[in-house]
Amino acid sequence: MKDRTPTYLKHHFLIAMPHMADPHFAQTVTYLIEHNAEGAMGLIINRPSGLSLADVIEQLRPDDQNGSVEQDSPIFAGGPVQTERGFVLHPSGQHFQATLELGELGLSTSQDALFAIAAGQGPSQHLIALGYAGWEAGQLENELADNAWLTCPADPKILFDIPAEQRLSAAAARLGVNLSLLTSQAGHA
Repeated sequence: MKDRTPTYLKHHFLIAMPHMADPHFAQTVTYLIEHNAEGAMGLIINRPSGLSLADVIEQLRPDDQNGSVEQDSPIFAGGPVQTERGFVLHPSGQHFQATLELGELGLSTSQDALFAIAAGQGPSQHLIALGYAGWEAGQLENELADNAWLTCPADPKILFDIPAEQRLSAAAARLGVNLSLLTSQAGHA
C-alpha cells in the first residue's frame, strides 16, 4: 500500500515551468515560507518592483528631512496578495518587533526592520518584498500535479548572493535543469 502522507515544501523554491501562463508567476522563483494542510505562503524572489528602500522610507516618514538612507535596497514584488504589506526575509538571529523564526532564516514584518536596514544597522543580507503569494488548501498540490512548478530545497545563497535576474536559472540549476530546454508536455503514470 502506498503511503499517502502529504509532502510539504516549506523552505523550498517553487520554480515556474516555462509554460506558466499566469502573469503573476511566469518566469518566477518563489521561496515557500509555509506549506501545510491549510495552504501555502511564499515570496517571489526574482521580480524587482522598481521601488527602492529609500522610496519606502520616504513614504513612511514624509516629514523627516534628515531621512538619509545609509543602505538602499531594491523592493521586490513578493506576490499578488496584500501588495501593500511588507516582508523582510533575512538570516535568523536578528529580531525586530515582528519577526518569525524560520530555522536559518527570519521573516520580519514590522517597520523597525526597514528603518534598521536603511540606517545600516539591520541584517546586511536581506530581501524586502511587498505582497506575497498564497495558495488555499490543496491548490498548490494541484498545480504541482499539473506540472506548473519544479521544486528544490531553498538555498540562502540564491536568496541573498545571486543577482535577481539570475535567481530563476540558479534555482533550476540546483536540479540540474536548464529551463529553456523543458517542454510543457507532462506524462502521468
